[in-house]
Order: sequence, then structure tokens, then C-alpha cells
Amino acid sequence: MSTDWFVLVESNTTGSGRLFCACARRLGLRPVVFAREPGRYPYVATDGIDSRVVDTRSADVVLDECAQLGGRVAGVTSSSEYSMVTASEAARSLGLPHPDPEAVRRCRDKSIQRERLRDAGLPGPLFAAARTPSEAVAAAARIGLPVVVKPVAGSGSIGTRLCRRSDEVGTAASDVLDADPVELALPPQYAVMVEEHLGGAEYSVETIDEHVVGVTRKHLAPEPYFVEIGHDFPASLNFAEFVEISDTAVSALRALGLGWGPAHVEIRYPAGFPRIVEVNPRLAGGMIPQMVQEACGIDMIFHVVAEAAGRAEAPQATRAQAASIRFLVARATGRLIEIRGVDEARMIPGVIEVVLTREPGQDVVLRHSFQDRLGHVLAAGEDGSVAARAADDGLLALDARIAPASFVTEGALG
Repeated sequence: MSTDWFVLVESNTTGSGRLFCACARRLGLRPVVFAREPGRYPYVATDGIDSRVVDTRSADVVLDECAQLGGRVAGVTSSSEYSMVTASEAARSLGLPHPDPEAVRRCRDKSIQRERLRDAGLPGPLFAAARTPSEAVAAAARIGLPVVVKPVAGSGSIGTRLCRRSDEVGTAASDVLDADPVELALPPQYAVMVEEHLGGAEYSVETIDEHVVGVTRKHLAPEPYFVEIGHDFPASLNFAEFVEISDTAVSALRALGLGWGPAHVEIRYPAGFPRIVEVNPRLAGGMIPQMVQEACGIDMIFHVVAEAAGRAEAPQATRAQAASIRFLVARATGRLIEIRGVDEARMIPGVIEVVLTREPGQDVVLRHSFQDRLGHVLAAGEDGSVAARAADDGLLALDARIAPASFVTEGALG
């Protein structure tokens, strides 16, 4: 009997990558992870997932490896934003379902994305791309302080900072442009984005194709950084607000040519007027797909895998509840001694899971991004207030002890 393969080009170290493979197995497919270093993904060995060492920067190399698998390749995709272009190009060459590679490429470069959205007349911040710190300072002067400086290609709030003075702009730009890509945990950056700072609450619209699955309320740590410390799904919005935010997101997808597959559209809502922060051509991170499943029964990861394998189904909600997540975030650089209160957090009514992502003895270096997370509390309830209260109480039960260590220094972006 021939094998029907499902190829995952790179992955995430935790969370959705593992679930992509599990969903492929649910469909009767044999998942295989193509990666430059498969060992970076612990679940590959733990779950007995096939893997191949592949230069995933090249669609041609991915195609050659697909030809070596034997059997039929049923789908090619990625759970990593950094490999979406390669995966979509390979899927296109194989005649498999895929997003438009050029649309994905446009989204990956925030400068090009901003220009496309602006030309379509969609609301967003004033912006400029800057290749040097001095260009960034000049751009900030034109836009008007305060501004946000961030990598032109990145995710997870890495290297993103609010700057209220011109010297802060120059420093923030230097931190990104001069950083070691390995240290930064991003591709090399040819420029930074300098953007008008948008006020108001932050939301994200979760979509599959042009179908809005729902809107998430996002909670951020104090400025000047933009560390996401929690989410609520669905967001507490009235009908008019929901429609306005959702329509803005779908209009952005159309302007960028993203009519296929998942997207995660971040929006600020100052003074009752939605403005686009950015469009991501992938599923949301931060456990949002799991929140969606707990709240309304839609397994977004399964739908994405099924669509990539040519078995698309329209998402249908099966319940109307709510879910919230709160992240335990490191407050200092040092060595993690212990995290107390896990059993107490798990006993709180409504808490579904308490997960620790760091172990005692590990060094913790503040990055002012999602990398500062030590764990999370996921809760569900009959409505948003119940779920949020359970998640908040679960987080309050946790206590991370981090001991200062003289040999642990803050990273380049600290």
C-alpha cells in the first residue's frame, strides 16, 4: 500500500507544529517534517514523526526531497511564518492547494504590506522603512513622536519598541539592524519599520480563507514593549463593532491577495475606528487556535491541514462559550529556580490547563517579546467574564522565582 505523505516545512518548537502532525494523522496521512535541524522540534522524536534534514530555504530542494519520499504527497504547508513562502511555492509546483506565494511574500515584508494596504485605502498608521538609524530618526520626525520601531520582517513582538524621543528611535533601530540574527531569533533585517503609534484596545481577527472565525481581545504588558500577556476569545464587542473590525480584516486580506488559508489580522481600535496593525499569513500564535476550539468548537489547525490536503470544509461552530489565556512572563534576567502554585492553579474552577514552558535551572534572558513567557493558564467558561476571571486567578496562583546570575546578561534587545 502506498503512503500518502503530509509535508510540514519547518515547525514551531511548541504548540501548533505538533498539532499539525496530529491532525494529519487524523486524516490518515503520514506527516513528515522537513527541517534544517529536525532536532529543534522535540515532539518529532517524542511522537515518532518522520523527519528529513532539508535546506528549507529553497523550494526546489523541498521538491527534490518530496520526490524521494515514495508514495503520494497529499499536502505541503508550514506552521512557521518564516517558511510559508517556501511551502506555498512547493505546493504550487506539485499542483496541491496553497496560498499565493507572492501574497505571502508581500505580507512577510511589512514595508510592502503597508504600501499595499495604503494604496487600497485601508486604515493604518503613518509609516516609513529605514535602512539606517539616522533614516529612522528622520522618519520619526516626519511622522511625529511617539513612534513604534520594529523589524521589517518579524513576529512575536521581537525587537518591537515604543519610542518617545529621537535618541530612543536611533537606539531601537540600531538594536535591530546590528543584531546577530541568531541572537535576534529573526532573519537578517535590511530595514526597520518606523510607524505612528496607534492607541486603543488591540484585537486580532482569526480567519480561514475569507471566513471570519472570530475576534480575539489581546492584552499587552506595559509599554515601551508590546509583550502579549493574555488573550480573550471571543472579544467582548457589540455587533456593530464586530462587523466593522471583521470587515476591515477581510478587506485587508483581499487587498493583499490572501484569499486562501489562515490569517491573523491585528487591529487597534482607537476612538471607535479600526486601524490595521499588520496582517499575518498564518494561524495565530499564543495558543489562540486552542482557545477558539475551547470556545466555539472549531479546530482551526485541523481545518488548515485538511485544506492543504485538498479536503477543505467550512468551519462551523458547535458551541457558544468563551476562553481566556494568561501568560506567566519573566520579570527579570537570571536563573529560574522554581515555579510555585501549579497544583493550586489547576484546581481553580474553569482552568483547563496549566503548562510550564521553562524548567528549573534554565537561564532566563529578557527579550521583551513572547520569548519571555515561562508558561500559561488556559481557562474556559460560559461567558467571557467567567473565563477571564478563572485565567486571572490561575495566573495569580503562580509564582516564578528567578535568582540573579552574574553570568546571565540581558540580550541585545534588552
